[in-house]
Amino acid sequence: MQDMKDEVVLVTGAASGIGAAVARGAAERGAAVAVFDRDPAALDSVAGSLADAGLDVAAVAGDVRSPDDARRAVEAVRDRWGPPDHLVNAAGIMRPGPARDLSEADWDESLDVNAKGVFVMSRAVVGDMVARSRGSIVTVASNAAGTARAGMAAYAASKAAAEMFTKCLGLEVAGHGVRCNVVAPGSTDTPMLRALWRASGADPRGTLDGTPEAYRVGIPLRRIASPDDIADSVLFLLSDRAAHITMHTLTVDGGATLGT
Repeated sequence: MQDMKDEVVLVTGAASGIGAAVARGAAERGAAVAVFDRDPAALDSVAGSLADAGLDVAAVAGDVRSPDDARRAVEAVRDRWGPPDHLVNAAGIMRPGPARDLSEADWDESLDVNAKGVFVMSRAVVGDMVARSRGSIVTVASNAAGTARAGMAAYAASKAAAEMFTKCLGLEVAGHGVRCNVVAPGSTDTPMLRALWRASGADPRGTLDGTPEAYRVGIPLRRIASPDDIADSVLFLLSDRAAHITMHTLTVDGGATLGT
């Protein structure tokens, strides 16, 4: 499959989970892929694995919250392959806990990484896209952005901000041929979800069945998503097959939010 041949993709949060799956999927489709993350060791491991498979990849360590790191990443991509054709905002953190007990540090970091990071990285790439009248951005948000979740106020609020920023940007640049979309995953088998299970004492069965006392339904399709499930949706929205889709949120949660 070479439907992204000669295209350049920058993926944040690419050291693990959904970001790593998107990077691999894009590279396997023929794209040149820059993987960006603040965990240099894990990032080098992902990049090394892709390079060993004969795929065209480069690792750039940095923090999505830093405009300097964002500019440096885009410059590294431009110097190697040319300007990015696509950006995937997959970096994210979760700081769970009741809203009334959240620390300011947890709140601030959630908004910084999950929302400001999307702003910083999108701003760094969109100028080139507008100048060339082509390009696409996909932000990985969450189904929690549109559905209240107990114990997830900071995460849900930050993802809602990222989602709406992406759509507003999409409106502003649509006339230049640049598309901006959102993928909203539900429970996905990533290090983040496994850490949440450990912290809360939950398990896959509870996620599938739901938690009535927390007003949370389960997953009608009766399976936890894999990172590849989410990556496939991201890659579709990047592709020419989605050429007439912009400012859209594609929810990929096995029915956990009941189609809302």
